[in-house]
Amino acid sequence: MTEPVRLIIADDHPVVREGLRAVLDSEPGVEVVGEAANGREVLDLITSHQADLVLMDLQMPELDGVATTRRIRRLHDGVNVLVLTTYETDADITRAVEAGATGYLLKDATREDLMKAIRLAARGESALSPKVASRVLGRIRAPAEEMLSTREVEVLLEVADGLSNKEIGRSLHISEATVKTHLLHIFAKLGVDDRTAAVTVSLERGIIRLDRPAWP
Repeated sequence: MTEPVRLIIADDHPVVREGLRAVLDSEPGVEVVGEAANGREVLDLITSHQADLVLMDLQMPELDGVATTRRIRRLHDGVNVLVLTTYETDADITRAVEAGATGYLLKDATREDLMKAIRLAARGESALSPKVASRVLGRIRAPAEEMLSTREVEVLLEVADGLSNKEIGRSLHISEATVKTHLLHIFAKLGVDDRTAAVTVSLERGIIRLDRPAWP
């Protein structure tokens, strides 16, 4: 039997935490092992509860979500972070992703989208809210082929070959966190929210081809 995702809810609003816990406690495959009202509590709980994933609000007292995410990535390599917030500006998204967040979801997400994002993020796979992806994409006028950097195309080719984030990192000589950052940027630019859709859209638009040996 697959082990449940051990999850910490981090939000400074008790009502939000209670609501999320009520939803997650009824979902198979998810175990809420702790709740935190600020970043310092999150770090303490990770140490004592062996969590797999933190559902992270951005705005919290003492230590905010971005700073906490940065410390988690530095101190707890096996713990992933899924941001759950009301903030959807480019600056907020960029700061969270660059700090090492595996995914970014808005609080108006459906229950289905939340559970999908949790399962992806727990596996270390990037998860981006469709609304966030659409918002970012809407500001970009260049064709997708021009938007994606050389490195992003390299990452896409590796994803198309079925490699995991860790394997892509080894292949391209970059960290797993950097791979996740590239994937979130790719998702936003293509207006998708998972790896399969990114590959499908890229193939349809001719951004990548599977019959080429490698990116030059």
